[in-house]
Amino acid sequence: MKKILIALNKLVPFGLLVLLVTLHSCGDQNFGGLALYTVRDDMGEDAKATLQKVADAGYAYVEAAGYNEGKFYGMAPEDFKAYLESVGLKPVSTHQGSVTLENADEQIAAVKAAGFEYFTIPVPPMGMFTFNPEDRTMGMQGSLEDFASILTTLGKKCDAAGLKLLYHNHDFEFKDNEDGVKPIEYLLENTDSKYVNFQMDLFWVTKAGADPVAYFEKYPGRFKLWHVKDMDDEGKFAPVGEGNIDFKRILAEKETSGMQKYFVEQDMTWDKKPLDVIGISHEGLKEIGFD
Repeated sequence: MKKILIALNKLVPFGLLVLLVTLHSCGDQNFGGLALYTVRDDMGEDAKATLQKVADAGYAYVEAAGYNEGKFYGMAPEDFKAYLESVGLKPVSTHQGSVTLENADEQIAAVKAAGFEYFTIPVPPMGMFTFNPEDRTMGMQGSLEDFASILTTLGKKCDAAGLKLLYHNHDFEFKDNEDGVKPIEYLLENTDSKYVNFQMDLFWVTKAGADPVAYFEKYPGRFKLWHVKDMDDEGKFAPVGEGNIDFKRILAEKETSGMQKYFVEQDMTWDKKPLDVIGISHEGLKEIGFD
């Protein structure tokens, strides 16, 4: 490389050479985020080696899904933050599915210490989430009023700590419940955007038969993060760019959405290894136009 630079320096002015090298370096910069749930088994086996591979695949930031007993993937919050920094990754969001009103202060402190910006609730918390193993459908029990109240309480706690609270959807929130109410619309209309906003999972919205763009237009600015997850012709998870979700159309409305960051996620990778899939999806991001 040194010989190449010397040769180039003889052919072009030094200033132009610096510009060319700078442009080349900028083109190689990592971009986009990965939801670490995609590589959860690898994270369980060797979190540090896996995070290095995530960075090597081209990602710039991550969303955690491995908090337990005050640690992220077995690391103290400060150590997790430091290791991410050492491999060139930034902590942006973390899914805190085990949060309750009793342990919220403890978890918020850990999330803050790890350097995250978003405290994300992945499903209705505190026993409200339901799953039917026979037909693999998800839902919730309890009232939407209580649900909105819980999110508001947690959101106020997060705001006081300098964090932002989000709720992440699956498909059931975009379908009418037994009272003819769509849970996502109730939550959007009965929470204050100062304290509660949303992470839109584009796969699950599509799975529910809803249109992400229509929700951006109806509730502008409320969807701060996205899960970029593709769907094949059978309705299964697919690497980004290998499915049929029209991400270009959705991406064109990112400002209306309020989207600040996005994460590739694939819950199941079928016959492919998760660490291979994240590379395929990152190439898909480039082709679609994410940056």
